[in-house]
Formats: sequence, structure tokens, C-alpha cells
Amino acid sequence: MHVYYATEFVLPLPEGHRFPMAKYGRLRERLAAEFPQIRLGQALPVSDEALIRVHSPAYVQAVQYGTLSAAAQREIGFPWSPAMAERARRSVGATVQACRDALAGEGLAANIAGGTHHAYADKGSGFCVFNDAAVATRLMQAEQAQAKPAAPPLRVAIIDLDVHQGNGTARIFADDASVFTLSLHGARNFPFRKEPSDLDVELPDGCGDA
Repeated sequence: MHVYYATEFVLPLPEGHRFPMAKYGRLRERLAAEFPQIRLGQALPVSDEALIRVHSPAYVQAVQYGTLSAAAQREIGFPWSPAMAERARRSVGATVQACRDALAGEGLAANIAGGTHHAYADKGSGFCVFNDAAVATRLMQAEQAQAKPAAPPLRVAIIDLDVHQGNGTARIFADDASVFTLSLHGARNFPFRKEPSDLDVELPDGCGDA
């Protein structure tokens, strides 16, 4: 099993910032110690060509060159820096690499820093700059169409089990019958204005597994 990681996932943040950035390095260390059979791969940055399959070119350029407005940076939750832009690209790249492994017959593959489901096509939100699942989906569909032009379009199910609803993902694929979006999330948790997924399962605070 391949698991993708990059030291760039741990973004330097201002002192007192509330995002638990250190968790990515700790998770890598724990995986390496407890599951030596896992192959830890280097997460590579995704290309502009891949990003603009989902995100607007203007937004991609704003992230790359640091022209995001102060309001846009506040909505994302991270101040812009070259390291922030690089981290965003690598977090998407790792999901793309994992998807390619899975479709090539590797079985399971994972990205330590994936799940950036609050990012919309033209903006970031909730500590999510680019939407990794959406970009990987579009890229896998395009690669499948190129490799097998006579085959039907690749259908994808995105199953989101985060406590927060995958609002960006839901909005991106709202009118796309080839992608099924499912989100199980806390009914009263962020985002407070939710986007309709193909299937939303809202869970009450304090619920158990049963």
C-alpha cells in the first residue's frame, strides 16, 4: 500500500494559529513505526493543467502568485505564502498519485493530507485551498477517456466521512451525473450554510456508532 506524504504538508503558521498542522508529521511517524509494510511515497505538486479542470484559472494564479485578497485569505484560514501555495499543490498531487495507484491495480492508496473538501471552484474555505478529491476525479476521468475512448465515462463516488460537510465538493459536482457525492457529517457543525450533496446524512451532536 502506498501512502503519500511531503514535508511541505507541515506549513509554518503564525504563533497561536488554531490549525493543528503538526498532526501530519506525527501521523507519518506513527504509520512508519506501526506499519512498516506501508510504502511511504513523496507527494508531488499537481500541475496548473490539472487544477484548472476544476478551479478557475484566475483563482489558481492568485494562489500561485500571492494575489489573494485579505478576505479570501481569511476565508481559507491560512495567510498566503509561497509555502502555502506549494503545500496546496502537493496535497492535491498526493491524492492524484493515490488514485492512479488504485486504478492501476495497487489496491489501497492514501494521502496523509487529503480531504480538502471545503474548496470551491473559484475560492478556498475552511483551511482548504484546492479541492483534492474534485481535481483527482476530473483527472482520472480524463485519463480514462484518453486511454479507453470507446469506454463509457468513468463514474466516481466520493464518500466523505468528515465531521464537516463537504460543501465545496457538493457544489462542484452538483450538476454532474458521473459523480455521486455522499457526505456524513455533524448537522450543526461547519459549514453552517451547507451545499446539497447527492446524499447528505446529518448526524446529531454526541451520537454513537449504533
